[in-house]
Amino acid sequence: MRCFFASDLHGHVDRYRKLLDRMVEERPELVLLGGDLLPSFSDRRWMAGATGADFVGDFLAAEFGRAAERLGASYPRVLLILGNDDPRFQEAAFLAAAGTGVWTYAHDRRVTVGEVTVCGYTYVPPTPFLLKDWERYDVSRFVDPGCVSPEEGQRTVPVSPNEVRYGTIQRDLATLFGSGDLGRTIGLFHAPPYRTTLDRAALDGMMVDHAPLDVHIGSIAIRRFIEQRQPLLTLHGHVHESTRLTGAWRDRLGRTHLFSAAHDGPELALVRFDTNDPDGATRVLW
Repeated sequence: MRCFFASDLHGHVDRYRKLLDRMVEERPELVLLGGDLLPSFSDRRWMAGATGADFVGDFLAAEFGRAAERLGASYPRVLLILGNDDPRFQEAAFLAAAGTGVWTYAHDRRVTVGEVTVCGYTYVPPTPFLLKDWERYDVSRFVDPGCVSPEEGQRTVPVSPNEVRYGTIQRDLATLFGSGDLGRTIGLFHAPPYRTTLDRAALDGMMVDHAPLDVHIGSIAIRRFIEQRQPLLTLHGHVHESTRLTGAWRDRLGRTHLFSAAHDGPELALVRFDTNDPDGATRVLW
């Protein structure tokens, strides 16, 4: 199955339009979006020429809808998750648009597309940022120096105190992926796995309260899950600068291929791959 993967578009209209143009030109069968899809609250550049003030409805769903009209029966299946910069109150807008058929909202769901199953998962380990809608403790209630606990910060959707205090990425993954064989399963994550070429942050030499910061900021739980369960491949974003710092947008843990579409330049980073030939995956900047 021919696939596109993009992530961390952060509401940049030009990147979305490049992606849609490539969809129309190349006609992939599956398109996956890995989170951090929305512009910041203060960024209203996308509104030029728009008819309203709702990015999801007035721009994103409308643009994907136009692509669906152009492609007809060739319109790909589109699966997406959100990212830690996307406020959770916007989840309702994505679910509403999913009802029109332009995409499928995949967070915490198993979605079968052709011969593969895609499992989507948005949460990331604790960060220094205050928006906590999509942050979870990783494998325990440990928080790295410089980061803010999920029990602090701000949320746009209420969550039970027990979930905030005791929920972990590790526990979530066990429930989401189940116990079966994952040889034809794709993990669509926002966070990358810990200590890979995909989670290298620009934190060299930085300290907080005399404690050095770890330059690897990915998820230990996601790494352990991949090592133990060996899905076909996993897709990641979140750490924009990692590819620039490591020179690599892909990695491998055992049999599992890992791809990142995060990018800290102005271009759209687009990963193309075939589920029957992950070794042949490519990444281009448009």
